[in-house]
Amino acid sequence: MDTIEVDALLARLLDDLGQGPAEREEVRVWARSGVERLHLADGTSVVFKYAEGPFAAEHHALAVAEDGGLPVPARLAISHPPELLGMLLIDLGPTEREATDAEGAALAVRVHAVTDTKDLPVLDEQGLAAMPEKIRTRLTRHDRGRSDLGLLTETAHALTKVADARAARAELAPFGLCHSEWHPTSIYVTENETYLLDFARAFRGPGLLDLASWHGTIDAPDPAKLSELITSYIAAGGPEEAAAGRGGLSPARWALGWHRVWVADWFTQQLTIGWAEGAEDAWISAISRHLTEAALLLRA
Repeated sequence: MDTIEVDALLARLLDDLGQGPAEREEVRVWARSGVERLHLADGTSVVFKYAEGPFAAEHHALAVAEDGGLPVPARLAISHPPELLGMLLIDLGPTEREATDAEGAALAVRVHAVTDTKDLPVLDEQGLAAMPEKIRTRLTRHDRGRSDLGLLTETAHALTKVADARAARAELAPFGLCHSEWHPTSIYVTENETYLLDFARAFRGPGLLDLASWHGTIDAPDPAKLSELITSYIAAGGPEEAAAGRGGLSPARWALGWHRVWVADWFTQQLTIGWAEGAEDAWISAISRHLTEAALLLRA
């Protein structure tokens, strides 16, 4: 990311807020986005969040979440030049602890209950079914003589052959706003309030994909563990249909399998737009792991 562009973006935001230069403190900074705490001249602080490319529409998702009654940080100023987003947010202060599984389930119920998602992307049955072929096409175009990509395209093709059947009933409840990266770190617990963060890749789709993402993808998928979370989700007020089978599979296997496909789709998109340059081996390794797990879960 161009630091000169980020500096100029910040200057515009501070000017909109009626503030001069601020002392910057990095909180979390990645290659394509970052979060900083700004210490202002009047002794107060705000949070500066910036991102580029596919992450640069979070302000729309936050507006949808807020309109749906979800507890998200207030936006104090927003600037959105082409392919770049900058926001000044209220400083939530220190976090007290990590969110529990029970809190994750209960708050997911509230997220998925938001059905007016305006212009956010929609991931329905047809969209899910199309993902494996999109992955195969991107990998084929990126092949460059790598034998490991040949094996991956075969796995993606195997998923393509079962995709229509396995995507069945994707629009069964819960089907609404999906956070897309629903982890304990997406819930910010303070002394007095709880907030939801990081809606950069939110969409409207199957809420079970959020539940499948809760425990991450570093460890092997655990359908029994996800089944427990689905039970907690229903007990917290989620729709009973969350326990119904989809695509000839249990809800846990269905959700874990399609979530792995969704992650692999994201990694192959990054290959396409050049974001994996210099780290292609790591990206391809991640794609391989997620596609292999998806194939096993979806019985491709």
